[in-house]
Amino acid sequence: MQRHSIRHILVVTAFCMASAAQASSGDAWKDFANEVQGKCEIAARDQIEFPHAVVDPFGSEHFGMALVTGKPKGANGFVSYFCVYDKTTNRVELGTELETERMGILPDE
Repeated sequence: MQRHSIRHILVVTAFCMASAAQASSGDAWKDFANEVQGKCEIAARDQIEFPHAVVDPFGSEHFGMALVTGKPKGANGFVSYFCVYDKTTNRVELGTELETERMGILPDE
């Protein structure tokens, strides 16, 4: 009788944990990507007029990553910055300015 109870408890516990993880993981990754996008766009506002971040939806084990692109303040053209989001501290850092045209990511006109 005790074996049956323990087995039943283990099965119910495993089912509940799997259901909770499955239900929250999609929302959690979406929330994570939204946070990375928001923080990276805010960090780039000093350099870019209307920054737009494209986020790696999962990042690496320790970091979220995004490419932030837009029109540089006081200049023409487009520039990009790599943005790194520390998953432990929730802080972001921007790399140096990259000329978007030289990266070859803009479509030909």
